[in-house]
Amino acid sequence: MTSVMLEYNEITLRKYIVLDGEPYEVIGSHVFRKQMRKPVNQTKLRSLISGKVTERSFGQSEKADEADIDTRSIKYLYSNRGEFWFCEENDPKARFTLPSETVGNSLKFVKVNTPIEALVFHTDDTERIIGIKPPVKVELKVTEAPPSIKGDTAQGGNKQVTLETGASVNTPLFINTGDIIRINTDTEAYVERVEKAAS
Repeated sequence: MTSVMLEYNEITLRKYIVLDGEPYEVIGSHVFRKQMRKPVNQTKLRSLISGKVTERSFGQSEKADEADIDTRSIKYLYSNRGEFWFCEENDPKARFTLPSETVGNSLKFVKVNTPIEALVFHTDDTERIIGIKPPVKVELKVTEAPPSIKGDTAQGGNKQVTLETGASVNTPLFINTGDIIRINTDTEAYVERVEKAAS
C-alpha cells in the first residue's frame, strides 16, 4: 500500500491525515499569508482515536500523509457493562467488541441488530476500527413522554421524551408515548413524527 502525501494546501476539510502514527480528521483549514512571509495553512484536527481537537500550522514546505481510511458495514448487537458488541454484517459468528472511547455517544440512537458503518484505519500491516457512524436518520419509538396539556400546543413549545434506546430528545408538545419519531443522529434532533401511537 503506497501512502499519498498531501501538500500543505491540500490538507483541507474532511480529509484524513496521519500525524505521529495516529489518524486525524481535518475539521478546519485556512490558508493565509502573514505580510511578506510564505503562506501557512492553519488547521484544526480531531484525533479519530481520542476525539481531542488540536490546532496545527503547515508551512509551504510541509506535507502530511493521507490516512488510509475506509468504511465497512458491521452490525451492532448489544452493550453490556461498558462493552459494545458487534459482528461482521454477513457473519454473525465473527463477533468483536469495541471500547467506549471508540464508540462514544454514537450508539445512543441505534437499536440492537442495526447495521452501521465502521471507520477502518489501515497501516502497512494492520487495520483497526477507530470509529462508527450510525445511519443519519433513524426511527425510534417514544417510551416515555410527559402528557400534553390542552392549550399548550399553540405556543409551539418543546418537551423532553425518552426513546426505546434509553436516549432523551426534545420534541414538540404533541408527541406522545408510543409514537414513532425520526431522529437525525448527526444533530441529535427530532425531525418528524412517522407514526402516531394507536389510541
